[in-house]
Amino acid sequence: SKAEMGHTCRGTINLATANITVEDSCNFIISNGGAQTYHLKASSEVERQRWVTALELAKAKAVKMLEESDDSGDESVSQTDKTELQNTLRILSSKVEDLSTCNDLIAKHGTALQRSLSELEALRLPPDSTDKIKQVNERATLFRITSNAMINVSPHPEDSTVGKAPTSMLSTVSPQACRDFMLLAQTHGKKWQKSLQQERDQRIRLEETLEQLAKQHNHLERAFRGATVLPASTPGTGGSGKDLCCPAKGDLSDEDDDNNEFFDAPEIFPVPDIMGHKNVHPRSPLPRRTGSNISGTSSDISLDEQYKHQVEDTKKEKRTRIPYKPNYSLNLWSIMKNCIGKELSKIPMPVNFNEPLSMLQRLTEDLEYHELLDRAARCESSLEQLCYVAAFTVSSYSTTVFRTSKPFNPLLGETFELDRLEENGYRSLCEQVSHHPPAAAHHADSKNGWTLRQEIKITSKFRGKYLSIMPLGTIHCIFHSSGNHYTWKKVTTTVHNIIVGKLWIDQSGEIEIINHKTGDKCILKFVPYSYFSRDVARKVTGEVMDPSGKVHFALLGTWDEKMDCYKVQLGTGDNGAEARPRAHEAEDSRVLLWKRNPLPKYAENMYYFSELALTLNAPENGTAPTDSRRRPDQRLMENGRWDEANAEKQRLEEKQRLSRKRREAEAARATEDGKARLSDRDVPPRCPPQALTLLCPPGTPYDPYKPLWFERKKDPVTQELAHVYKGGYWESKEKQDWSLCPDIF
Repeated sequence: SKAEMGHTCRGTINLATANITVEDSCNFIISNGGAQTYHLKASSEVERQRWVTALELAKAKAVKMLEESDDSGDESVSQTDKTELQNTLRILSSKVEDLSTCNDLIAKHGTALQRSLSELEALRLPPDSTDKIKQVNERATLFRITSNAMINVSPHPEDSTVGKAPTSMLSTVSPQACRDFMLLAQTHGKKWQKSLQQERDQRIRLEETLEQLAKQHNHLERAFRGATVLPASTPGTGGSGKDLCCPAKGDLSDEDDDNNEFFDAPEIFPVPDIMGHKNVHPRSPLPRRTGSNISGTSSDISLDEQYKHQVEDTKKEKRTRIPYKPNYSLNLWSIMKNCIGKELSKIPMPVNFNEPLSMLQRLTEDLEYHELLDRAARCESSLEQLCYVAAFTVSSYSTTVFRTSKPFNPLLGETFELDRLEENGYRSLCEQVSHHPPAAAHHADSKNGWTLRQEIKITSKFRGKYLSIMPLGTIHCIFHSSGNHYTWKKVTTTVHNIIVGKLWIDQSGEIEIINHKTGDKCILKFVPYSYFSRDVARKVTGEVMDPSGKVHFALLGTWDEKMDCYKVQLGTGDNGAEARPRAHEAEDSRVLLWKRNPLPKYAENMYYFSELALTLNAPENGTAPTDSRRRPDQRLMENGRWDEANAEKQRLEEKQRLSRKRREAEAARATEDGKARLSDRDVPPRCPPQALTLLCPPGTPYDPYKPLWFERKKDPVTQELAHVYKGGYWESKEKQDWSLCPDIF
């Protein structure tokens, strides 16, 4: 369609001049006789004939349109435009006539002037006066010749009385001047008018296309969100007790309202009353907030009390759903027009682009398939262990395939804990250790024999049609019993169709996993999606090799579904580069390392969250005051109160900016004075109570912020500076002593 030309067209050929030839039963060729040739293949002979027939008809229509456009008639010019054109030409003609009248007057008065000068010449005057009179006479003659030539008129009849020289000069002058302009305007006016009308028609067609696309988008969005649902049956009304959620199959009809297919409404579940709301249906439209209640203080209960009211006992039962995502429309232009001229990092982005999780919680989602590391810890062979570590590395990307919304940027000092020691044998802690550039440190320990730690800095580049997200930092995995220490880095994530079209995500690049104890290595290749490739989408390949470079295992799969492992049979003379599983041996030795867990029911209405993601923001007792679960704007968004969430988000960001300015001022004073005296009120949360005086000799750099639970050290393996967990968090949680935690919310 014409609407797709802007972003999916890979080339064009003018059908009016195209050659369409049939190659065989399913293939045909379209060519313009020059450099452009397209070989097309249909699924069957019938389908090929349908395409060829349609293209031949379109070609005939294009030829006819070309012939009509070449005609010089006035068919495409409307009557109104004709009248306007005629009026313009009439005005031009009248102006030329005015110029001609002026020329007649100039000629008449010029002739009289020349006669007077000729009479003066005939008089007996001194020689000097005669020369002057001749000079003036010649100039007057040239002036009249120029004025006549300006509008291309014939010499005045009375020129014979002036003398033959001026008349002969007039006869040799024939420029077109103003009359030429009038003729050109008459000749090309219709052509210009026709071109203008064509541009107007094209603009109207574009406007109609945009309007149609907007309607289609609105209709599809409403259909997708399940806007046309029947009200749920209430107790006592005879409603059935079956599951009332939307069925898995069946589409909304595109016909009129009489033909629309209606489904049962989703099952009602209570929305937590954290912000003062009563239980509402997840699909019910939420009211728009006005200036009177946008401050987030409309409830009579404080946020802390509301949080406590919502806390659930997660040890007993994990939540399996969250309030459905409301169908709020977003006018991107209304946001961007107020951001013109601002730095990208200073633009306040609304929560409409977010999901109700922070980046710390997204980082914790890497542990969704922690059982891969549990199995790896039980492996006796380091090469087999490396296969499971590689599968774990790939599994961390499985949640991104549908998750096109961005997580909340954590505030400086924000933390997130995940204590699954009783259920799964591990517990995890994340902390935002830097704001510019944004960096998060993560540490997870498991009683099953492994430790995972990482520090990730996120950098991104907007490249017009897509956004590249490049995580910087090294991930470490240490197995306690064997002492094997593995490191790797993440690949680049690309978000496509940022401006136009449906957002989709791809992963590309290479990951090198190294066992620093044995020298074993695994190379994983994430194949970028290509329209022309015949490979399966989101493909990942890998090779596990020993220190000598011999390949022992081959890995194959996709980063969104599963990973398989094949044992490579090394023959005589085979080396690491040539060893591959033979076809008849591959299936026999195949081992399924990892398979993605299915998404929960109706995940499309809950931001495509996995089972683990649905539990991450559930309130828990005993967490730190800086925990992401306590972040008010994120909680408001989860409960569908987006307007209030936007206002709260701006308040938190402004509070963070003021804290940064205060730290910078303290750093400046410490540098100038050579020491910083800190009162009890100004003691940063990282300092013990006895450290009331911090001595800074002149010239010593002063670090304005230090994380609370992590400290920056040089890693002995990678020789990189990274934030490593220094301990103390779980002890503070056990004592419920959070006196060192800053007030960030």
